[in-house]
Amino acid sequence: MALRVAATRAAPRVLSRLSQQRGMATEKQIFNKIGATKNIQKITSSMKMVSAAKLKGDENRLAAAIPFNSWTTALCTEPKILEDATFEDLPAKTLIVPFTSDKGLCGGVNSYISRGVKSAVAQLKDQGKDCDIVVVGDKGRAQLRRFVGERIKRSATDVVSPGSFNLAAALSSELIAAGAADYDAVCIMYNSYVNPAVYNQLYKVVKPFSGEGESEPMMEYEFEPDTKSEVLVDLYEYALTSQIFHSFMDGAAAEQSARMAAMEGATKNAGEMIESLTLQYNRARQARITTELIEIISGAAALED
Repeated sequence: MALRVAATRAAPRVLSRLSQQRGMATEKQIFNKIGATKNIQKITSSMKMVSAAKLKGDENRLAAAIPFNSWTTALCTEPKILEDATFEDLPAKTLIVPFTSDKGLCGGVNSYISRGVKSAVAQLKDQGKDCDIVVVGDKGRAQLRRFVGERIKRSATDVVSPGSFNLAAALSSELIAAGAADYDAVCIMYNSYVNPAVYNQLYKVVKPFSGEGESEPMMEYEFEPDTKSEVLVDLYEYALTSQIFHSFMDGAAAEQSARMAAMEGATKNAGEMIESLTLQYNRARQARITTELIEIISGAAALED
């Protein structure tokens, strides 16, 4: 009987301690979440500043690449908007070359290009045309091989950044090795930098300089006998390299601007989450203190009785 009375008297104190422990655990969990979110906020803020510094260098390289590539405008078509494109200007057999990044955390840079490639493949198939893909960038390869993996002939990943003309020449050699000369055209899809807040998706078509009769290219120029075909092959490779170089510089600037915007948004979201968690932490702490005060006052009242 005495044991039963003792147990009855001790039960409220045990339940109170268990409730307090659960409250402390919840409070501690919220505190840990606040600390983890603050660490993430520091990382995203640092990544934003790093991207802003890299963007300046990419802008300078892009400014130098634009006049360097301007001569190809007279030989190749002007870049066109990728969104809502019908791709009716592409020939019967096309090699699609999407430029994506090897790293993530850069918004929709890679997703937009992958979406454009999937749309191009579907529309070309409906038009009775054939196409293959050579992917530049690990993120694009990972996204595209789930949907059009059977059309991917080759991929180039771990591309050194910042890029150079030598890198563009190496990528052009990869395309030539993949049989670019056997296709009617090479379609390059890339992100085009406009300003730190805006970038567009474009595609441009590079066709081999070949043909006979009225379609023979560069009729207005004179060539040494039996050398025109060789010169045109070399000129095509150089034009392809120049276009790849410009696309690579343009895509690199767009990637850094998108990453800077994404990290700015992540930093802002982390700040809002910290404020929300801090409010929850203060409420849990106040509830614990209130519970403890009620227990103290109840105990003091019980002693007086």
